[in-house]
Amino acid sequence: MINKTRKHKLESPKQKHNRHKATEAIMILDKMKHDFKEPPKAMKYFYDLFERVHCKNEPLHSDKVKVGTMCIQVPSEIIYALDAVPLRLCNGFYTNDEIGSDFLPSKACPLVKATIGEFVSNNFSDKPDLIVSPTTCDQKAKSGAIIEDLGFSVYDMEFPRTKESHESREYWRRSVRKFTKDLSADLGKKITKKRLKKSVMQVGYAQHLYHKLNVLRKNIKSPILGIDMFLVTNAFFFDKIDKWIEAVDVLIKECEQRVEDEYDCAHKRSPRIVYTGSPPIFPNLKIPLLIEQADAIIVADETCSSNRMFNDMVSVDEWFVNDMIDGIADRYLKGCTCPIFTKNEDRKRRIIDLVKEYKADGVVYQAFAGCQVYEMEQRSVLEAMEKEGIPIIYLESDYSPSHLGQLTTRIEAFVESLKNRKRKAK
Repeated sequence: MINKTRKHKLESPKQKHNRHKATEAIMILDKMKHDFKEPPKAMKYFYDLFERVHCKNEPLHSDKVKVGTMCIQVPSEIIYALDAVPLRLCNGFYTNDEIGSDFLPSKACPLVKATIGEFVSNNFSDKPDLIVSPTTCDQKAKSGAIIEDLGFSVYDMEFPRTKESHESREYWRRSVRKFTKDLSADLGKKITKKRLKKSVMQVGYAQHLYHKLNVLRKNIKSPILGIDMFLVTNAFFFDKIDKWIEAVDVLIKECEQRVEDEYDCAHKRSPRIVYTGSPPIFPNLKIPLLIEQADAIIVADETCSSNRMFNDMVSVDEWFVNDMIDGIADRYLKGCTCPIFTKNEDRKRRIIDLVKEYKADGVVYQAFAGCQVYEMEQRSVLEAMEKEGIPIIYLESDYSPSHLGQLTTRIEAFVESLKNRKRKAK
């Protein structure tokens, strides 16, 4: 009989990489399923989905052209309308972070390093046929050249650094028009009014369902934990959109029943948290997990891996192709609160509005070490929250499983201070 040590020596690099990724994924999924009150039964679809894709490396889109996207700002409506599927490539695996560290500076953003690591390993469940890299975050924009050197086809999509001016709006519209034309030519597909309208309506319906689920989280007794919501929204990165819509519809019905039954996923005194900052990408959900393990509950977020993906819907005056393309461009620019913009008052207002709408007790602002735009903007956000009398904590972390003790201590102290504040307010 071959012992375990000998067995691992016989593994190929790909098999070893799969095993390490599966270990990370299973550890987080087990915590989500077993360390809290009973999750909604409808969450089983999402737990199984992540296990299939990240543990078993099961492809979901073998019959489709796959367009990998490096950022939320790539319009998925255009990709769907050309009979392809968008796959967001932002990566949360520490296994990949370690691989990517050989190709990027040590102080680079762990999300970017992990994304590069996935390309270096070339170990995708669904390998993208084309990569679209918008010029948003500097590190992501520069990483496009590394990805191209690894043998992948990369399309650079220009994105403005301001959004208030007429010039920036027109610049972005032209960029989206060009992207539509170029992608259409690359895929050999003609974009039609019928296909584009169907795509806009389908993505819009997905947004509608997300907002419907979010409204239920406004109840003082929340029917779903924040970590489960992050898993639901992360699934939108790669799942078949029709399957995602079906699963969320089932989840909504169950959560509506939970609200009616006054079921509470948290405890009576659990502080309500708005989460903002660098995006929590599965399986790097350590900060959201620590927050809810500390007896708080995340009721809303302002991140590009969740809330920001589903913000404003496409507004169209006339259902003609050019009008729809311009409407899609506007949706991705006007509603964006990414810190890459030179001015970002909208983001501060958005966080404050979420605190008020969801009756939150405090804000957790988390930035990845090396994520410069979030690190730079934290001071102005903290000042805006303090001015409004909103308690806020700033946390800096990476993908490493180390420093959990220090993070746990700080989060637990913050949660306890919110509990004391609530007690004094009564």
